[in-house]
Amino acid sequence: MSAAARLGVTGVTITPIAFPDPPLLNSAGVHQPWALRAVVEVRAADGSVGLGETYGDAPHLALLERVAPVLDGLDVFDLNGLRARAAAVLGGADAPDRHGLTGASSTGKTVARVVSPFEVALLDLQGRSTGRPVHDLLGGRVRDRVPFSGYLFYKWAGHPGAPADEYGEAAGPDGIVAQARRMVGRYGFGSLKLKGGVFPPEEEIAAVAALHEAFPDHPLRLDPNCAWSVETSVRVADKTDGLLEYLEDPTSGLAGMAAVAAQAPMPLATNMCVVQPADLPEAVRRGSVQIVLADHHYWGGLTESASLAALCRTWGLGLSMHSNSHLGISLAAMVHLGAATPDLTYAADTHTPWQLGADVVTEPLEITGGAVTVPDGPGLGVTLDREALARMHADYLACGIRERDDTGYLQRFEPSYTRRRPRW
Repeated sequence: MSAAARLGVTGVTITPIAFPDPPLLNSAGVHQPWALRAVVEVRAADGSVGLGETYGDAPHLALLERVAPVLDGLDVFDLNGLRARAAAVLGGADAPDRHGLTGASSTGKTVARVVSPFEVALLDLQGRSTGRPVHDLLGGRVRDRVPFSGYLFYKWAGHPGAPADEYGEAAGPDGIVAQARRMVGRYGFGSLKLKGGVFPPEEEIAAVAALHEAFPDHPLRLDPNCAWSVETSVRVADKTDGLLEYLEDPTSGLAGMAAVAAQAPMPLATNMCVVQPADLPEAVRRGSVQIVLADHHYWGGLTESASLAALCRTWGLGLSMHSNSHLGISLAAMVHLGAATPDLTYAADTHTPWQLGADVVTEPLEITGGAVTVPDGPGLGVTLDREALARMHADYLACGIRERDDTGYLQRFEPSYTRRRPRW
């Protein structure tokens, strides 16, 4: 590329935001009333702005703010330069993750999480400058619609002291089936995933059986987030034989997962014991997992996630996508990745239904028939809603939450609660 054709970064804006989150239960506790995110805007010399979305916890925001100034002058096509500049300024930073992983971290994982929203924003800029959608930059579209799975949670009717939300309480099989009927009726999901690790395994097996009876043609998944021992995991796997498409992270670690996989009748999936490329050789050698859940937010962006897909193809592993509470910029990024990934063998997770319409884009992508139609516009194909951004930033300033803490929030109402893995 000639010097005249280069398009450099002229500035970065990072805006922390908060939006209402239902009281969704999980093995760590319960979601707080506000979910935290951050919107990243990268400005280029031609006046265009690229968008990224990421976690909004205070330690993560501090690392984003360290990287932002060193991006000035960076060519928007220089993704290797982005990673090099970020790694140099972050040095040995190692911030623990609070969004669905084991809690263990490393310098490499931390850099990947910080790089991700900047990389997505640069790809958005590349697409805007060339008039091409991001999926073209990732290798080309292989599907017109990206399938998603209905994500079911045990939950309270509403946060204590607040009215019940539109989904109401789900504390057993009947509540989970009612929740699933509502989601399938509204969004047309063709598969369903239950977040487990909340109640004794027998109760969650009963919920899976009830879902199978209510939706006999829907593939089902169960994810207890490592709440079970190896022995309990094997027992649950045996009792759900014929009911589950896959069992996700029943127990901790590559060794524990391998012990379960050796006896489980269904494939095991993970977003907790394989979280970086270096984890894959041991996972394959042990036979720990058969499906990996990608997540561009902590794999280092869309191009690194595409590389993960190629590695999974090499070793014959299935591929899906993990989700946490997110808004429309992240959904758009996931859709572009799914559109350009031939090896997306399972419908992806999404929390979009749980955001109850909250978004920071002017025309949110819609889930219909259990899938999202791939945008064809330049870049990500979404536009920032600045009024919504300002409102959500004001909510961030007012809500008082600065780090996700599912355990601490549950302990406010159940002081004796302790987080344990395994719990059963």
